[in-house]
Amino acid sequence: MGKALDGVRILDFTHVQSGPTCTQLLAWFGADVIKVERAGAGDITREQLRDIPDVDSLYFTMLNHNKRSVTIDTKNPEGKQVLEALIQKCDVLVENFAPGALDRMGFTWERIQELNPRMIVASVKGFGPGPYEDCKVYENVAQCAGGAASTTGFDDGPPVVSGAQIGDSGTGLHLALGIVTALYQRTQTGRGQRVLAAMQDGVLNLCRVKLRDQQRLERTGVMKEYPQYPNGKFGEAVPRAGNASGGGQPGWILKCKGWETDPNAYIYFITQAPVWAKICNVIGKEEWATDPDYATPAARLPRLKDIFAEIERWTMTKTKFEAMQILNKYDIPCGPILSMKEIAEEPSLRKTGTIVEVDHPTRGKYLTVGNPIKLSDSPTEVKRSPLLGEHTDEVMAELGYSPEQISALRTAGAI
Repeated sequence: MGKALDGVRILDFTHVQSGPTCTQLLAWFGADVIKVERAGAGDITREQLRDIPDVDSLYFTMLNHNKRSVTIDTKNPEGKQVLEALIQKCDVLVENFAPGALDRMGFTWERIQELNPRMIVASVKGFGPGPYEDCKVYENVAQCAGGAASTTGFDDGPPVVSGAQIGDSGTGLHLALGIVTALYQRTQTGRGQRVLAAMQDGVLNLCRVKLRDQQRLERTGVMKEYPQYPNGKFGEAVPRAGNASGGGQPGWILKCKGWETDPNAYIYFITQAPVWAKICNVIGKEEWATDPDYATPAARLPRLKDIFAEIERWTMTKTKFEAMQILNKYDIPCGPILSMKEIAEEPSLRKTGTIVEVDHPTRGKYLTVGNPIKLSDSPTEVKRSPLLGEHTDEVMAELGYSPEQISALRTAGAI
């Protein structure tokens, strides 16, 4: 069985996280991803946050599966010729350099079009066109500039960034969609195009409900599903909402049995309107189902704090898994707060390929995330990340270079 992106060749100029997330996803779908790295050093994450001396870090290995690595000196004239040959052979060039870096290397959009008019050039940048487009951006900067941090945390505390890498990995996912879309359009037009995914834009796209709430706030001055209602005050901007669900069904994180010693002995509980009577029965407050102060969603909104306190008295008598088992029987929406240790050890995630164990020649076996998108006709096989320059000779031969020419280029320092 073939892969979805068989025959697509990606020239990967990315490093750290946002770009490698994108190209790894394309590689999982079958694209031939050729990662261009600096000789002797490579992607900076090879050596960042190492847990084993002189071995590629988990930071690198978990973002560069299924790729081939070549080392090329892009400042060497002969190395530049190798890059030109690669551009002519590849379908997509992906980069997340600082703004203007590709142009300074001599590979402007116009030059790339001369070499290969079918080439798609895909870029991750911090900001789109505007006053900040030349600024470098990292994960937490993107979360702050995209609106996530200002709306995360509790109202009586500072803004908080998320543990989810919505700036880096989130933008990489957006860029991958843009690349696949551009490849599809090329089947109609025969032409390449530029694809831009700005990190600020990607974070904002994931925060759209907060932009929704900003407009609601401007019109009404209050948002009744937020914990600030009815006793708190709303300012001009969307406030931090703690663990409120952000939707029409109020939710909160509640303590479970063992919370005193286990920082993750909690459950997320949603008081969904259609199962309200069942919730009342489970927690032993049957009278709330008909009490006019609790029977309707509108009546419950001013009393959510007290309602969740009563539900928590019940959840604290159960472990998070016991509570989930009981609540699921009645279709009451809930979810345990799973630690990374629990996720890593969850058998069902291994079975689906969401968590994968990979064997590496120098670091041995390690766990990594697998492809989060499952295609029935294009199953993903997660292969280890490449060693630095591991495939240079192989790729050069595919470009038509003889062993003697490859040796001469290596002597000249071009590869």
